[in-house]
Amino acid sequence: MKTTVEIHDALLLRAKRHARKNGTTLRSVIEDGLRRTLDEPEAQKPYEWPDLSVGDPSDPWPLDDYSWPELRELIYGDRG
Repeated sequence: MKTTVEIHDALLLRAKRHARKNGTTLRSVIEDGLRRTLDEPEAQKPYEWPDLSVGDPSDPWPLDDYSWPELRELIYGDRG
């Protein structure tokens, strides 16, 4: 089957050189690349972190009742 595909110039030159160096055709190089890509096992799905949320998301944010100086005092105490 014939088709038209746009390939970046530098990549096409590399493929032509590869074919010439290995005594094969550009068509064979392209078909081999497609076969290898399509035969690869599917990439693993990215890891999904489990939801470890605590409390009800509709509850008010507990830190909203504190000012920055109060939070700093709660966190650092006498060290801050």
